[in-house]
Amino acid sequence: MALPPLFRRASPTLAALALALACATTWAAAPTDLARLGGQAIELRHVASAETSQPPAGTIVFESGLRGDLDGWEAVMAGLAPATQQGWALFAYNRPGIGRSEATERARDGHQVVTDLRELLRQQGLKPPYLLVGHSLGGLYQQLFAREHAGEVCGLVLVDAVYPGIIKRPEDFPFYTRWAKSLFMSRMVAREVDAIHVTGDEVLALPWPSHIPVERLVNVPKSAGAVAVDFGVINDDEATLGRVRAMYPRARTTALDSDHQIQKANPEAVVQAVMRLLAPK
Repeated sequence: MALPPLFRRASPTLAALALALACATTWAAAPTDLARLGGQAIELRHVASAETSQPPAGTIVFESGLRGDLDGWEAVMAGLAPATQQGWALFAYNRPGIGRSEATERARDGHQVVTDLRELLRQQGLKPPYLLVGHSLGGLYQQLFAREHAGEVCGLVLVDAVYPGIIKRPEDFPFYTRWAKSLFMSRMVAREVDAIHVTGDEVLALPWPSHIPVERLVNVPKSAGAVAVDFGVINDDEATLGRVRAMYPRARTTALDSDHQIQKANPEAVVQAVMRLLAPK
């Protein structure tokens, strides 16, 4: 999925590659576990907070983009070791049909995704407050989470996120896109794509809880070889783009010369955004 001009491809910076290498040599990813949800196995990674005399501070919750898996957050989770020392747990998982998570017949709209996620958090004993981090389509799901359960959320980090109304209704996709979707996407992924517009409507139907601080990371590549990706599914009219720009007026926005997978190309930027939200006010 693409958003003009945020979803363009560019080479990751040498600094980001160096950071990823450093993380790989100093931090071993926690093993994944399997939970049961609605009869299906769901793969997850839960990094517990460090044991201190203080009660747990809360949970940093990661939501991946379309077809993204929990391993995409590995460098970010490694960089958040200081947060675990402050009492924060880390949680990432694979939605149905990704990795070892089994497919489901449950709806694939945002409301169901948020409901499933909160049940997984409950099963793991991970209580609010939640600091939500979402990449791409996962960012749209996290926007809905924050609106549906504002009392549980203390911050939101949007990593080159999808916003409400940007993706067309599936019946308005060009023929070639519908054909490619049926040919190259799994049934689970295709069902999520078909529900993006509905999820956007679910987000817009709820007021934004203005007390929740927001960090936005956007990809604005400067490379001459950066190519915009658009499969004919984007609403790029000025009214839609204007509404997106105005959605979170108090958000701190950081533009990066990256690629769409900011959490992999520039994991330090995601870590810094999270740590800014965790800093004492």
